[in-house]
Amino acid sequence: MNFRPEPSHRHGSAARTAVLLVNLGTPDAPTPSALRRYLAQFLSDPRVVEIPRLIWWLILHGIILRTRPAKSAAKYASVWLPEGSPLAVWTARQAEGLAAALNERGHDLIVRHAMRYGKPSVASVLDGLRADGATRILVLPLYPQYAAATTASATDAVLDWARRARRQPELRFVADYHDDPGYIDALATSVRDHWQQHGRGERLLVSFHGVPRRSLTLGDPYHCQCLKTARLLGERLGLGTDQMTVTFQSRFGRARWLEPYTEPTLRELARQGVKRVDILCPGFAADCLETLEEIAQEARDTFLTAGGETFHYIRCLNDRPQWIDALASLSERHLQGWNTTQGADASALAQQRERALASGAPD
Repeated sequence: MNFRPEPSHRHGSAARTAVLLVNLGTPDAPTPSALRRYLAQFLSDPRVVEIPRLIWWLILHGIILRTRPAKSAAKYASVWLPEGSPLAVWTARQAEGLAAALNERGHDLIVRHAMRYGKPSVASVLDGLRADGATRILVLPLYPQYAAATTASATDAVLDWARRARRQPELRFVADYHDDPGYIDALATSVRDHWQQHGRGERLLVSFHGVPRRSLTLGDPYHCQCLKTARLLGERLGLGTDQMTVTFQSRFGRARWLEPYTEPTLRELARQGVKRVDILCPGFAADCLETLEEIAQEARDTFLTAGGETFHYIRCLNDRPQWIDALASLSERHLQGWNTTQGADASALAQQRERALASGAPD
C-alpha cells in the first residue's frame, strides 16, 4: 500500500481537535470545461449512479460529458456570485461562523470545510488538518437527511484518505440531523421571517432533492427522514396538511424517482386555482444551483406559466445566526468526550509561564 506523504512528526506536540464540514461540491467556474471536469468526477461516483459501470461509462463519456457541460455552465452562470459559486461561498461562511461560535463557547477547535467533488477536496483538507496537528476529527456532512449518494459518499472519501494514512486520526461521523431541534427551529424561523416580510402564500411547498425510488427499497432512510423533517417543520409553523405539500426535485434520467415531483405539482396547484405559493428546500444547507436556478428560476416560470400569480422562494439557512448556533450545538453533542480546550489551556499555561518568568518567579 502506498501511504500518503505526511509532514514530519513532532513528538510531544499538543493534540488538536477539528470539525470538518463536507458539502457536495461545485465547478471552479461557470464554463463548459470546468463543468466537464466536475461532472466527470461527480457522475463517476458509484454511490451517485448505481447502474453497471461499463454501461454507465459509455453513457457518461459518450453522451453526457459531450452535451451537458455547456448547458450546465449556462445555468451556473445565471447564479454565479462575484465571490464564486454560491455553494462554495456559503459553505465557507458556515465554516467561519461555526469556528467563531464554538470559540465563543470556550472551545479551541480547528474548523475547516471540504467538497466531496471539486475543490477544496476532502483529501487536501484532511492533509492540512494533519499538518495542523489534528488527531481527533469530527466529520459533519452538510446533508440533513441521510442518503447513500451523499452522506455515505462523503464518508467514503474520508475513509479512503484514512486508509492511506500512516497515523490515522480518531474519526467521528455525523450521519444526519433531519430532526435536530435547532435545525427545525432555524427552518421555521426563516419561514416566519419571510412571511413577515412578504406575506404568506396559500401553500407552502417543501421541496427535497430527489433520489431514485429504488434507493428506498434498498434501505436508504432518506425518504422517511425527509417526511419527518417536513412534519416537524409543519408542526412548528402550525400548518395543516392542506397548507403544506412535500415534493422532490432534480429528477435525472427515465427511472422512477421519489414522488411527487416538484414542477408537476406546481402546475397542478396552478390548475386548481392556487395563485400564490412559497417554496422552501430544507434538504440543502446552503443555496446552490439546485435552489437558485432550478427552483427560484425554473420552478417559478413553471408555476407562473401554468396560471399562478405569485411565487416566492425562501432561501436556504446559509449563514443565518440561528442556524450557525444550531450547528454549534450539534457539533458539541458529537464532540463530547474529546478535549476541545487543550489548545486554549496550553496557550494559557504558556502565558502564565511568561508572566512568571517576567516577574522573576520560579517556573
